[in-house]
Amino acid sequence: MGALSHLRVLDLSRVLAGPWSGQILADLGAEVIKVERPGNGDDTRAWGPPFLKDAYGENTSEAAYYLSANRNKESVTIDFTKPEGQKLVRDLAAKSDILIENFKVGGLAAYGLDYESLKEINPELIYCSITGFGQTGPYATRAGYDFMIQGLGGLMSLTGRPEGDEGAGPVKVGVALTDILTGLYSTVAILAALAHRDHDGGGQHIDMALLDVQVACLANQAMNYLTTGVSPKRLGNAHPNIVPYQDFPTADGDFILTVGNDGQFRKFAEVAGQPQWADDPRFSTNKMRVANRGMLVPLIRQATVFKTTAEWVSQLEKVGVPCGPINDLAQMFADPQVKARGLAIELPHALAGMVPQVASPIRLSKTPVEYRSAPPLLGEHTTQVLQSVLGLTPSSVAALKESGVI
Repeated sequence: MGALSHLRVLDLSRVLAGPWSGQILADLGAEVIKVERPGNGDDTRAWGPPFLKDAYGENTSEAAYYLSANRNKESVTIDFTKPEGQKLVRDLAAKSDILIENFKVGGLAAYGLDYESLKEINPELIYCSITGFGQTGPYATRAGYDFMIQGLGGLMSLTGRPEGDEGAGPVKVGVALTDILTGLYSTVAILAALAHRDHDGGGQHIDMALLDVQVACLANQAMNYLTTGVSPKRLGNAHPNIVPYQDFPTADGDFILTVGNDGQFRKFAEVAGQPQWADDPRFSTNKMRVANRGMLVPLIRQATVFKTTAEWVSQLEKVGVPCGPINDLAQMFADPQVKARGLAIELPHALAGMVPQVASPIRLSKTPVEYRSAPPLLGEHTTQVLQSVLGLTPSSVAALKESGVI
């Protein structure tokens, strides 16, 4: 039994931030009912190629994007633009502990599915709203997408090659990181609200915004600005506060060197055959290495090209200097540590036989993550959920299908 197996989640969200939170809760044992539009479902079902392939190598209807964030859920199709559909969702909310939604501000009020309406029928409900800009402020009614928020929220001013370098300019992160982080923060907020409910009683409304999360996750870079009034600039793969802490060329590619303190720098200098660097007053402390990175980094680059990536990793690991290769995803999934941690798994799938998945990073000793089911087909569990959770009869379900409500 998972840690959250006593909970039911009604997931009205689409795309990534909300579904990511729902998947985390599902992995931890919660029953997660994913409510989707009849006929189309979650937008990401169509965000391909690539699509999952069946046993004959043909594309199925399931996009890889959708498959990344929806395992362990039950898919129920309900058209809640219709009064009968609204009633079904309200009835499900009355029997749920948590509701996750990412509609525009006020978008669900027209259907009587906003927090103020649903708390009247379920005062214990924890209602998590995820939007681009939050429920308040001048941008509240705007739609917000990860890429846009990475730009507006300052991240892209920090990501990319430095000005003056070839290819300089802002670059987004290679995955929808703001969405993922918002899903994580939303899960933390939901668990905090659950703890409060268990202690004092009563649900509450959670107001999550992609912009808020993006700004919060600027971390040391935000503090670098707030303490100096100077906006940090793009440094490529370099670190604003630590040197050397970036990629360097090798005889057969590149590797990452992450020297975290002066002792590690001394060890690196010895392995590099340049022990004098550690005693050079320009480089002996991190403060001086940051001030003189323009001199030190070219010297290091001249030294690293004489060994292969494997040689650097092997020799530096022996003396405790953090470093590593730059893997593509094939190399990453083939890495012995990734394999040992079981980060690639498979689950039975109705169309493909098996579907690959990336394992949850959460490791609990008493209540481990459970992989119960693959991301569901559109509407796969509609009849089952309406009958088992709401007690509808087969004839009632059939009538709802006939009228296009489900």
